Amino acid sequence: PTLPADNPLTREGVELGRHLFFDPILSTDSTLACATCHRPERGFTAPLQDLQAPDGSPLPRKPLPLVNLAFHPPGFFFDGRAPSLRDAILQHLEDPLLMGTSRTLALQRLRNGAAYPALFRKAFPITHRNEIGEMEVGKALEQFLLTLISGTSKFDRAAYLKDGTTLSDLELEGYFHFFRESLVDHPGCSHCHTAPLLGGTEGFFNNGLDSALAPQDFPDPGRGAVTLLDEDFGEFKVPSLRNVGLRRSFMHDGRFASLEEVLEHYCCNWKPAPNLGPDIQGFSLTPEEKEALIAFLHALTDTAFLQNPAFQSPF
Repeated sequence: PTLPADNPLTREGVELGRHLFFDPILSTDSTLACATCHRPERGFTAPLQDLQAPDGSPLPRKPLPLVNLAFHPPGFFFDGRAPSLRDAILQHLEDPLLMGTSRTLALQRLRNGAAYPALFRKAFPITHRNEIGEMEVGKALEQFLLTLISGTSKFDRAAYLKDGTTLSDLELEGYFHFFRESLVDHPGCSHCHTAPLLGGTEGFFNNGLDSALAPQDFPDPGRGAVTLLDEDFGEFKVPSLRNVGLRRSFMHDGRFASLEEVLEHYCCNWKPAPNLGPDIQGFSLTPEEKEALIAFLHALTDTAFLQNPAFQSPF
């Protein structure tokens, strides 16, 4: 993992971050918490159709799962606009589509809160509530998020921990389809969702969601809006597939409602584009093979991670 040199993890800092993550105090009207969009029971994400901005408008993109972030390279959000995890946290606070608050208002609430001044003094070398600043808020949330490590799914226990757990015949068949590397006609899942993290570290790709003759034709510019490079338009960060079986919307815009729809897209319904990812080529799977692949994806559910008391609300 890559941990920030200026923010060593401490019990006090992580606990403060956990409070801030589940507390709606940081949103503009004190109704939204980080956990509103990043729900533990959903693998620290949420279906896009369940979410809306503070003003009631729809969100253009679904929240990425907050899992194994300690291993992620620079480039957070679907478009990679935040160079670091801490920068992504601070951008969340002021984004009108997310928390929608001003840093000044958020800090005022924390400084005047009944419990937070003491929690901040325990976590950081400050002596007065007025010393609570945006950097301390960002560092505390960063510490908590860096502890969200998922690595005890059924797949992990069988493949890496080797604790005697075995995949079922159906899951094992799906495993072979997921990692199959034949030269033609294969799903290619593992090319973008590489083991052991299964996504989040591979960069940005165009996965054929929308056709475009020119870069500016994509309905969502994705990474291109950040770099302004033609080849980056319509590209998005590869999300982790850990706990993917708990999700009810898929892709950056939540357009698919099931894993079956996702497989149908990749096998048969992807759209051409100048910068289409090289692994988007289509493939054939029988209904039985699709069932097996989906069974394997459900074996990526990490119940121990999802139910870890350290990752639940302190309130």
